[in-house]
Amino acid sequence: MPKVLRAATAGFCMGVDLALKKLERLLSEQAEAAADIYTLGPIIHNPQVLAMYAAKGVGRLEDPESASPGSSIVIRAHGVPRHVRRTLRRKGVYLVDATCPKVKKAQKLIETYTGERNLLLYGEPDHPEVVGLLSYAQSETMVFQELSELSGCLEQGKRYVLAAQTTQDRSEYTRIYEDLRARLGGELPVLDTICDTTRQRQQEASDIADQVELMIVVGGRSSGNTRRLAQVAASHGKPCVHVEEAEELPLERIRACRVVGLTAGASTPGHVIDEVERKVAGLEE
Repeated sequence: MPKVLRAATAGFCMGVDLALKKLERLLSEQAEAAADIYTLGPIIHNPQVLAMYAAKGVGRLEDPESASPGSSIVIRAHGVPRHVRRTLRRKGVYLVDATCPKVKKAQKLIETYTGERNLLLYGEPDHPEVVGLLSYAQSETMVFQELSELSGCLEQGKRYVLAAQTTQDRSEYTRIYEDLRARLGGELPVLDTICDTTRQRQQEASDIADQVELMIVVGGRSSGNTRRLAQVAASHGKPCVHVEEAEELPLERIRACRVVGLTAGASTPGHVIDEVERKVAGLEE
């Protein structure tokens, strides 16, 4: 059977754990009140967790304008744009803010440093965290995923500040900063917005990838930090399998390996990771 090297950092991060605890507390407090409880968008990017809370009666709103007065609304771990928060307050809802503290820190840094500088934000343009971060900028903004996207866009004489989505690859962020600083003549503040947990998780995935024949990454396909773990493994030239549940594992392919690595995104429940590990470790040659 394959030997499994499991990452110690695999599974819920502090921000996800905190968000779900806030939702659980709300469910407990309002159990007798029969009040309507909703999350604004998915509270985290994991389909199994979302299905569990849907079964408990937690609804999901996509449009803040559709919120009903008196209902309880939980702001997702990724945060929301400023205008959404204002809309919810105007609607007279009971608001529970489950924004990850690391995302809140990034929001405040962007607000502080964009008074006189235009924002260059390294991240996924359509990701809810990024949409929220942009709303805190007091200046012009540019979002990019590749340096080539900024070609011809930077103007000499303009002042810029660089920030990143909290789940981006720190080593790539450093490379981007050094390139942009050279282009802009050396004057470019860089904000420390990447979560340390993300950095540790990516470093561990990198270390494990060097020791195995195949990497397994467990987590939601809509989870940015999970996808980046798969990219980190692939960057080491190792095949990588990204699954949401154990049932998706390509067992014959895994059975042919002597050693496989296992890690998971920050919104992946421990029991899902455990089931994947049990299934792999139970394979016979």
